Amino acid sequence: MAKPLTITPSLIGDLTEMEIEAGRLLFAKECDFFWGAEAATTLPEAVLPEICFAGRSNVGKSSLVNALTGRKTLARTSQTPGRTQQLNFFNLGSRLVMVDMPGYGYAQVSKERSAAWVDFIKSYLRGRVTLKRALVLVDARHGLKPHDVDMMKMMDQTAVGYQIVLTKADTLKPGAIDKIRAQVAAALKTHGAAHPEVLATSAETGLGIPELRGFLARMAEPAPLVG
Repeated sequence: MAKPLTITPSLIGDLTEMEIEAGRLLFAKECDFFWGAEAATTLPEAVLPEICFAGRSNVGKSSLVNALTGRKTLARTSQTPGRTQQLNFFNLGSRLVMVDMPGYGYAQVSKERSAAWVDFIKSYLRGRVTLKRALVLVDARHGLKPHDVDMMKMMDQTAVGYQIVLTKADTLKPGAIDKIRAQVAAALKTHGAAHPEVLATSAETGLGIPELRGFLARMAEPAPLVG
């Protein structure tokens, strides 16, 4: 098993140790798939706070979701990029819903299918009152690509707050990670709905996973009082 990298202060942001522990406790809870939606008319009832995960096909989205929850098969990885064309909903401890969005940017998806996907995602983003934040996953090795920028513009237009999360950061040296984070952060200044902080993660080594859990725990339903 790969040894986790040391988390540097620049990856922690303004999180406290208490918040990181709250994230660990939240993501240690049961997390179960409960709904798949292929059209706006089939979306489940909006009840709990939601976080959605978006990213290009093969960006490592499923691996990141699995790393967050400490499970190997929660979000099944596909050997056929672009195959999954539905929103998958996961209930995390009855406090937070994680929504796995279809991967985008796969060349072999037809224009008709791509257009239908865009319409569906826009409907979800505009109308989901419980959606607290979207995470746009970007491969740290490549930085922002045109399809990523298209997704960011869609979220700007639908007024959905989003945050860039770099994946596969273990493939870069620390200095290179800082450089790509700075480049992406600079690009975000022209996007009104973007959170300014760029997170770096690795599903392989655990880099940034505790911090991302802590950020997401901030948006979850408060834990019930004991006693």
